[in-house]
Amino acid sequence: MPNLHFKELRGFWLLRLFTYAVVAVIAYIILDIVIRGAGVLSAEFLFGYPRRSGAEGGIFPVIIGTLYLVIGTVAIALPLGMAGAVYLTEYATQGRLNTLIRVAISTLAGIPSIVFGLFGLGLFVIFLGFGASILSGALTLACMILPTIIVASEESLKAVPRSLREASLALGATQWQTIWRNVLPYAMPGMLTGSILGVGRAAGETAPILLTVAAFFLPRLPNSIFDQVMALPYHLYILATQLPDVDKVRPMQYGTALVLLILVLGLNLVAIFLRMHFRKKYRW
Repeated sequence: MPNLHFKELRGFWLLRLFTYAVVAVIAYIILDIVIRGAGVLSAEFLFGYPRRSGAEGGIFPVIIGTLYLVIGTVAIALPLGMAGAVYLTEYATQGRLNTLIRVAISTLAGIPSIVFGLFGLGLFVIFLGFGASILSGALTLACMILPTIIVASEESLKAVPRSLREASLALGATQWQTIWRNVLPYAMPGMLTGSILGVGRAAGETAPILLTVAAFFLPRLPNSIFDQVMALPYHLYILATQLPDVDKVRPMQYGTALVLLILVLGLNLVAIFLRMHFRKKYRW
């Protein structure tokens, strides 16, 4: 960097130092979990049922409970979030009301997850009578990630050039045909990426499911969407805070953390794959 001024050079190295420091801390945490947790992973651990309040045995019902919650959250949040983004971007009149709605959505995205847990407890568990169940948990998690999906989808829709819409309308297509055939395919990579990253966040949240669905110890699989389940984040919290023999359950903690990490990273890899697939398929 011979042409950089000294202050610019100092700023450049500070930025580089901060970036490397953050990456190093994250890498250390991940490596620690992988190294300590890899030795715990086995067929008995992954497919076995927990015993003695989760201090022994496997985590199969915990994994299945987490997958049920993730699938339920995706099924509820994805269509609602994308539909809301399409309406706000393509149909709604751009005025004060629209601006107010966007501000409200952005504000909701920053609300702590425990508040969504209390909201889910009050609305779904008590008022609607769903009880502590998969349905209540999935609805609560869907409410929590809806703002993220809407914001990400809106940004992706706005990135599609206006000329594509105008050309389609000029050729006689309806607005819906224009959106379906000329806007959504090009916006889909960003919409899916933002949405799946939001789902990854939901898979790792503890506070919302603590009040709406998660069971302390339930060594069986659920029979319906109105049953409680064990979930990986809450099970990890129990292992770390509620069991007295910390040294004995520590391997279980690392194994559970590694499985949760693999699940979240797997969702992120799906997002990357979908983005690459749609970018190759649709270019402008």
